[in-house]
Parts: sequence; structure tokens; C-alpha cells
Amino acid sequence: MNAPEPPEALPSRRSRHAGAGFFMAATAMCTVQLGSALTVPLFGQLGALGTAGLRLGWAGLILLVAVRPRPRDFSSRDLLACTLLGLVTAGMMVFFMQAIARLPLGTASALEFLGPLTVSLFGPRKGRLIWAAAAATGVVLLTEPWHGGADLLGVGSALLAAGCWAAYILLTQRVGDRVTGLKGLAVSMPVAAVVGLAIASPDLAERLTWSPLWTMLALAVLSPVIPFALEFLALRHLTTSAFGTLMSLEPAIALMVGLLVLGQRPGAAATLGLVLVVVASIGATRAGARPAASSQEASASWNEPGPEPVRRDQDRAAVCQGSHPL
Repeated sequence: MNAPEPPEALPSRRSRHAGAGFFMAATAMCTVQLGSALTVPLFGQLGALGTAGLRLGWAGLILLVAVRPRPRDFSSRDLLACTLLGLVTAGMMVFFMQAIARLPLGTASALEFLGPLTVSLFGPRKGRLIWAAAAATGVVLLTEPWHGGADLLGVGSALLAAGCWAAYILLTQRVGDRVTGLKGLAVSMPVAAVVGLAIASPDLAERLTWSPLWTMLALAVLSPVIPFALEFLALRHLTTSAFGTLMSLEPAIALMVGLLVLGQRPGAAATLGLVLVVVASIGATRAGARPAASSQEASASWNEPGPEPVRRDQDRAAVCQGSHPL
């Protein structure tokens, strides 16, 4: 048996773990936004609704086959919660696809991110009003109402997606508390698939061909399968506060992906608005973080049995931040 590592080896080992966690979390965010950007060109073939429905359909099938949940693992209340989570997930995807069909990816992502930001602002946290004001100012700059040029349907769709994302977080926390692993997701996602395909069926009946069908399968693997796996691994190396802070950068990543992949160049006001939303998100996350353990406590606990590995669904809900689930 190898001798236990001395306490002084703790910082370097944790630094390596944090670096790996950062890389995986950043890759997950880039993958999510890249998947969204690559979906936009399909709107001409499938429409926004058809694209959302087909993406949900493939994602639901992939997770159902990969996880294979068993009915005996769920109570009637668990199934009800998973069903509600599926409905919210479908709404989130449909509204977000409608938003990015009318708005730049970075703008739509920042507006949608108001959902988890709102959840993170609840409670008696220091600086809550400051971060709320920063987010509100960012929204005004993103939409530029004084120009009258913002697509109101796109803005409304992004805000509805934000509301669905907030409900998704709260329902994910409930499901994660009662159902282990990804079993709850493997039930909720097929529900979302059925709802999404039902909504999109008129568009798909007229437009669907084999080529976009298989393209959407590849995009469903790109997001959510790969990001979910990466986030699960990242949460084994990062604290919830660090993970939430990293995920607060997602709107900025969306802006860069929109610029590089779709050629969407935001104006100065929109860029400043997005920065304010990101800063507000980071501030709200850090303000709600638990105090870190002292170095002596950390050293003393290094050779003690560690806690059970965190579950991605619970931890993600706890930080009230995270990559877009699809």
C-alpha cells in the first residue's frame, strides 16, 4: 500500500484537479454554443420549430437508450416531477430556437441566462440589488429599445426560455434529490421529445428529409450528450461556487461562437450589455458561495474518507448556473 501524501502536497494536487475541471467545463460550454450555432443554418430547411422538435427527439432517444430507466425506480410523485421537467425542457428548447432565429446568438444566450441569474438572486444575499440592477442595465443595452430595432418576438422568446430555464433548475433540484444519477433526465427528456415533436410535426411533415434528420442526430450528440458527460466529470474537480462562476461566462462564449461561426458582430452597446449580464451572474454566484474550509481543516481531512462523489443533477441545481441542458 502506498503511503498517504503529506498535507503540503494538497495544494498542487488540487491545482491539477481544478485545471482539469476548468478545461472540461469550458469545453462543455463551447460545445453547447457550437451546437446552437450549427443549428441555425438548418432553420431554412426545417424551421425553428422543426429544428427544436427534431433535436429534442434525438436527445430523448439517446438518453433513454443510454440510461434505460426502470419504472420501479420511480414513485408516482417522481414520475410527475419528471414529466413537469420534460414539459419545461421542451419549452426552453422551443423558445430558445425561436429566439436565435431572430436574434444574434450572444444576445439570445444572455437574455436566456436571466433565468438562472434570477434563481441565484433569491434569498438574503449580500449585493443582491446591485447584481439585479447590473443585469437589468445589461438587458436594456442588449435590446436597445431607444432604436426600436430589437425583434420583440425574439426578445420575448428569449425571456420565455429564461423563465423555463429557471423552472428547469428548480425542478431538476427536486428530481435530483429523489432520483439517483441521470435516471430522472432519461425520463424527462423523452417527455420533452414527445412534446417538441408534437409541436413541430406540421413543419416536419412538410420539410423533413433524410439529410437534416442525420445532421440533427450528430448535433444531438454534440449537445447534450458530450456536455453532460464533461460537466459530470468537471463537478468532480471543482466546487459548486467555482463551477457556477465558470458557467456564468457562457453568454460571452455564445458571443464569440456567434462571431466566429455565424459572422454576427455585436455593437458596442450590446457587447457592454452582455458584459454586465456576465458580471452580474458571477457576482450573484460568488455572493451565494459557502465559505471555504481553512487550510488546516483541509489538511486534516485529506487522509480521511471523502464524501460520495457529487451528483451532477443536484450540484448543478445547487449552483443555479450551468450550460444550456441541450
